[in-house]
Amino acid sequence: MIWLGIDTANSPLAIAIIKDRRILTTEVTNIKVNHSAGVMPAIEHIFKKVDISPKEIDAIAISQGPGSYTGVRIGVTIAKTLSWTLQKPLVGVSSLQVLAANAGLYQGIVCSLIDARRQNVYAGAYDTSNGLVPIIEDGHYSMAGLLAKLKELGRPVLFVGHDVDSFWGLIQQELGKNALRTPYTLDLPNAAQLIYLAEQQELPPLDATHTFVPKYCRLAEAEANWLREQKGKK
Repeated sequence: MIWLGIDTANSPLAIAIIKDRRILTTEVTNIKVNHSAGVMPAIEHIFKKVDISPKEIDAIAISQGPGSYTGVRIGVTIAKTLSWTLQKPLVGVSSLQVLAANAGLYQGIVCSLIDARRQNVYAGAYDTSNGLVPIIEDGHYSMAGLLAKLKELGRPVLFVGHDVDSFWGLIQQELGKNALRTPYTLDLPNAAQLIYLAEQQELPPLDATHTFVPKYCRLAEAEANWLREQKGKK
């Protein structure tokens, strides 16, 4: 079985092709490139690189969010277009779970974290003792609120994600010795991990592609402002 994996949920771009549980190619870039212009050329490149036609793939895995609204929307739109055009099933995986999987060999609590601006984050915490079991659900949290939840657990927490450095001083201040940090080599999404997680799900029917939506975990700012305006008019 041949999988294509795509992760554009944040500034890094990660793509991979896996055939029969063997990695043919996996690539990740973390430079300021507009995903709308860069994703399709990158996908075309890796297909040529491994000498596989898009028609030969059997399924597509996509990082479904949360993360950058633009990044998530672009990735999901491209994945849905490919899924329907090629008539291949589409499987979504949490972008936070993909990051947590990078630290899956650690036995304990892993917290994946993405900056959501204004001292807010997208985050999820998982117990890796037996797979990736959520103990704090993926969501949009204030950093202070997230740390309070993690502090209540009273256990060491391993943080992963390239945005962790922005909050590391505060994390150490609140959690002390229970604050652990992955090496930077694990901070970027890995599309092979994305596919590995997607393989553990049941393949959906093709019709499910039409109703597949991103998981933003919060309202877009424009939508939130509009709702506040409507509430004020009542």
